[in-house]
Amino acid sequence: MVVMANEVKTKGVSLFDKLFEKASEVIINVRGKNKYVVIDIERYKQVRALELDRMYEDAMKDIGAGRYSTDLDEHLRELKELADEV
Repeated sequence: MVVMANEVKTKGVSLFDKLFEKASEVIINVRGKNKYVVIDIERYKQVRALELDRMYEDAMKDIGAGRYSTDLDEHLRELKELADEV
């Protein structure tokens, strides 16, 4: 379900309660472009749990393949490099 940003602005948060009766997510359209997705907190928890499970699986694969370091300084350098790429 898509709602215009101005409608959210005028009706406030109560608008979401009404929209969630019909849909599990609400897309907010700003100036003709879909910009945000709003989901209720329970759905967010489910999505976040899936993300964390995936990260755990990826980490276990890296460990299994020997792609890890026990050197803290090296690890911090790698993290900084990754952060700089973003």
